[in-house]
Amino acid sequence: MKFGISVLVSLLCMGFSMAQKWTTPVIEGYGKIKSFKDVAVQPDASLEYKLVFDITSESEMDGVNKGLWKIARLINMLGSSGIPSDNVHIVAAIHGGATFATLNDTKHKKKYDKANPNTELLGLLKDYGVELYVCSQATAARNITAEDLNPNTELALSAMTVLSNYQLKGYALMP
Repeated sequence: MKFGISVLVSLLCMGFSMAQKWTTPVIEGYGKIKSFKDVAVQPDASLEYKLVFDITSESEMDGVNKGLWKIARLINMLGSSGIPSDNVHIVAAIHGGATFATLNDTKHKKKYDKANPNTELLGLLKDYGVELYVCSQATAARNITAEDLNPNTELALSAMTVLSNYQLKGYALMP
């Protein structure tokens, strides 16, 4: 009996030691992933990924906006699977409570007494090619001006306009 338990414990420990580590291969430091080669569905290198994200929540993951973090995670998964960045087109419609994630550091510091934790991530996403649109209806409702926004974002008439326009252009909605 003791031998069987020892073997089981040894096998479990080997499995844990062989477990992959969390990585951020493309968007460094954000959207951590684990790669799995033996799963049923993988990214397809023959596809062009045209995706529009609807980011409304102020909830966080690893200290940054969860919606922005999810975009980083997807980019990391696609990149680690060999999908070239030229085949990845991502748009974000940012509104609702998530609007505050797009404040520049000065405005964020004034409101929250600290620099915006999303600043670096917004820059990395923009550098990758993500189009980051902030709903002007949401900014108006929150007394946020264009000058209050992170320079890596752009104002759009509304999140609804971004979401409908890009879906009509063939982008898949990522809620």
